[in-house]
Amino acid sequence: MTGSQPTSDPTAPPAGALRDWRAHTWVPPRRSGPGSAARNGGSLPSSVVYAGSELPYAPTAIAGHSPWVIVPPVGGGAPGGGVVVANSEGSRLVATEGGHRVTPAELFFDLVFVYAITQVTALMAADPSGLRLLGGMVALALLWWCWCCFAWLGNVVRADSGAMFTVLVSVMAVVLIVSLTVPEIYDDAPGGLPAPLVFVLCYGAVRVLHLVTYWLSDPTDQALHRALRRTALLSVAPPFALLLIGAAFTGTTQILIWLAAVVIDYLGIFLTGKSGWRVASPGHFAERHGLIVIIALGESIVAIGVGVSGFALSTPVVAGAALGLLISAGLWRLYFRQLADVAEQRLTAVTGDDRTRLARDAYTFLHLPLVAGIVITALGMKKALTQIADTGHYDLAEPLHGVVAWALPGGVGVFLLASAALLFRTTNHRSPLLLAGGAVCLVAGPAVTFVPSLVALTLLAALVTALFLVQDTTARPHVTATS
Repeated sequence: MTGSQPTSDPTAPPAGALRDWRAHTWVPPRRSGPGSAARNGGSLPSSVVYAGSELPYAPTAIAGHSPWVIVPPVGGGAPGGGVVVANSEGSRLVATEGGHRVTPAELFFDLVFVYAITQVTALMAADPSGLRLLGGMVALALLWWCWCCFAWLGNVVRADSGAMFTVLVSVMAVVLIVSLTVPEIYDDAPGGLPAPLVFVLCYGAVRVLHLVTYWLSDPTDQALHRALRRTALLSVAPPFALLLIGAAFTGTTQILIWLAAVVIDYLGIFLTGKSGWRVASPGHFAERHGLIVIIALGESIVAIGVGVSGFALSTPVVAGAALGLLISAGLWRLYFRQLADVAEQRLTAVTGDDRTRLARDAYTFLHLPLVAGIVITALGMKKALTQIADTGHYDLAEPLHGVVAWALPGGVGVFLLASAALLFRTTNHRSPLLLAGGAVCLVAGPAVTFVPSLVALTLLAALVTALFLVQDTTARPHVTATS
């Protein structure tokens, strides 16, 4: 254990104290009271073994140097009036506080999921069929768990602490490998590593890392440990076994087996997520999920650019890109102006297991269809923009066909229905407007096959714009004691 203090800092411990501390063997101190560093916020022990003697001390706060404390000398201590003891954050998990917000480390962690979501869109776009769309949603659901696991963990353990950041970077490396395999998980390319098996093994590694780190975050929390054991037995082991079995197959069989694994996983979380877990900072938890929605919306914008890449810029291309952006902006406005604040208020208003269940339902479960709806819409926008731009193969009056004709409005429909469900779960308020808009979009796929792509984009942009304008003119639902 080493450490140094800037000489320009007037609050730093005296150099003599630091030298004296280094001259002796430091023994990790006994912690006073129950709980680990992560549970009690890194509370310090009441004594330390120094130079062969156990010395009592009271921690002294040092501005800007929280990893350090001063041990008052007993029977002739170090020069400068104390012994510097390193309470190093590099080897421990540090608890969050009630007002904890998202850290830059978590934003860095999310970057790998930007690529992962892009790969899911590419997977569906390469073979736009109903089966491949289902397969893309299965892959997205598995990646969603990889992200959700550490959104929960980052709410109780600081992501920017040394030990936790090391875990996050390790998970990023594994998720990056998972993302690289996504285009081949249902159609493995010859000559390389078996992509489906690599995907499953890396996914399993992420889930195990999450459980182990959560356990170490509080070795004395028996309720948490029971929840972790239940999760491992019901929500990790059986789905992982099914994923391994599915990796030995291809096509429809593989996708259906993996779909069964996802269903069992989600059912297991529903059964095991009622107690034991905790949300220490509602604001942090809500902010994390808002950021993943933004990442998904970013993918919808990237899809526009990818769709027209390599083609000449034209007036229809500019118009189509602007309409696609308007659709994305409308979805952003519906979520952040109508849903995000009231959901966070409700999460803050409840406590204990009620908060745990609300976080599970409103965020872990209902934010997945929000993200999925955006990704499906991105697929539709990508194909629509490609048809508009590729005048060598498509006429400007040609409509979308097949599953992508449904994806364009259908993704918005999934988003709107998920928004209505989220609003009801957090406020007990039903939104006929969101329900009606979602239903119309879900069944509008056949109609899209009769109108040019540019017209379909125009109609969808008009619908989304009208929805958020009407929503803005109606009273925003409030959280009540009974909601």
